[in-house]
Amino acid sequence: MSKNEFEMRHLKTIAKLYPTMAAATTEIVNLQAILNLPKGTEHFMSDLHGEYEAFIHLLRSASGIIREKISETFGYVISDDEEIALANLIYYPERNIRKIQKAGKFTEDRQRITIYRLVRICKEVSSKFTRSKVRKKMPPAFAYIIDELLHVDYNDDNKKVYYDEIIHSIIDIGMGDEFIKALCNLIQNLTVDSLHIIGDIFDRGP
Repeated sequence: MSKNEFEMRHLKTIAKLYPTMAAATTEIVNLQAILNLPKGTEHFMSDLHGEYEAFIHLLRSASGIIREKISETFGYVISDDEEIALANLIYYPERNIRKIQKAGKFTEDRQRITIYRLVRICKEVSSKFTRSKVRKKMPPAFAYIIDELLHVDYNDDNKKVYYDEIIHSIIDIGMGDEFIKALCNLIQNLTVDSLHIIGDIFDRGP
């Protein structure tokens, strides 16, 4: 195959993906913009040896990156104990929500504050990605709501009322626990962009 034939075949393939000038231009602009985003976090692991519990904890916590993001986001605004509690909630949302509910502390105020903090963390860990990529990682049932909350202009009083009403409605219809779980899982999924398992996956562990 000659060079011209090869290039023509390549161009025909591209033409199927981007049939108009506008489509090709949009993709070029998109790719150029993506090149200027910070590189996503890559997570390297080795010597797992079948140790499921330890491996899952490292995945859920992103080897401590999530705790770092909490500290960076809230600084001295919340106490160390609150940081630890928020981190543990993100790592194991189902377990920790059950514990809070059992203790009778899953109040409307508690849910509102938790959602607010989780949205802040979600904004932080999603900042390296395009809006499209973040949207694809969102749970379908809450994708629209999460997308709205992540892009609220807090300096706009009207938008703030809108933001508060979204959270109030979620809690009012009894979906606060499910929404918190969805945010926690999204934060886990966004914190690490690529996972590399280097070797020694199975042998002596369960």
